[in-house]
Amino acid sequence: EIERLGRADVALGELFAEAVQRLLTQTGIAATEVRAIGSHGQTIRHRPESGFTLQIGDPSRIAQRTGITTVADFRRRDLAAGGQGAPLVPAFHAALFRSPDISRAVLNLGGMANVTLLPAGAARPVTGFDTGPGNVLMDLWAQRHLGRPLDEGGAWAASGRVDEALLSRLLDDPYFRRPAPKSTGREHFNADWLAARLDESEHSPSAADVQATLCELTAVSVAEAVRRSGGDARELLVCGGGARNDHLLARLRERLSPMTVAPTDAHGLPADWVEAVAFAWLAREALAARPGNLPAVTGAGEAVVLGSIHPGRGAG
Repeated sequence: EIERLGRADVALGELFAEAVQRLLTQTGIAATEVRAIGSHGQTIRHRPESGFTLQIGDPSRIAQRTGITTVADFRRRDLAAGGQGAPLVPAFHAALFRSPDISRAVLNLGGMANVTLLPAGAARPVTGFDTGPGNVLMDLWAQRHLGRPLDEGGAWAASGRVDEALLSRLLDDPYFRRPAPKSTGREHFNADWLAARLDESEHSPSAADVQATLCELTAVSVAEAVRRSGGDARELLVCGGGARNDHLLARLRERLSPMTVAPTDAHGLPADWVEAVAFAWLAREALAARPGNLPAVTGAGEAVVLGSIHPGRGAG
């Protein structure tokens, strides 16, 4: 397993470097014009209760192949400071989306869903946490039954009916009742987790009904988290791949009414770009030796500079 891990780390680093080189070619931007790359990597294990997290995608290889300084391994310093190592994007959400007049929440719908709560002004602290599964279970189910990586626009989920008994079993997971700060991942919410709860069913719901129920699970867990912790938030800004799931957004609007629910596009940053821009921002903060975590979000004992820096050619 260690041999496979090492090979995967190298291969993914090469893949990331090739992607950067293609992007530079397509945009006509020279590598010397890029200050740094912020690389999150691919999470292989995230075990905050044991104090460790592991992402692969060798950043030294990225820096060597591209010649661009690469900042990576953002999570471990927060863990070393006693935090969860996640979520990290709330600091960026606060920098970009906080308003002096309106309390907002920002929802990142990736594999997991995380929410950032942005009280108006600067008197109250920013908070945030992982609410539970975002797209991960819906994507797994779509791949298994449709042979596609996702349910485009949530159309398949919209064709089914929510199985209330199954939804109740899914929501019975203790994670949803845990107080923040908290984080989770695919090591918890995965195909085995879903299969165990489907096996408890007294009947066999259709595949479309399961998809509808998984979509509702995300909507309910997010809505309850926002209602419980969002205070006077009037807007929910949605980013990540799940922002393109029209059915999921419709379910969120119904459950959070009269709160406004809309993708971040309306605020100048396309929903699909937010996390990528967030890690570019975290790289900038690291190069400036500025803290990138929010202790109120991750549970760390202090604000710390995140990331390891791998200098590119001519860096100094």
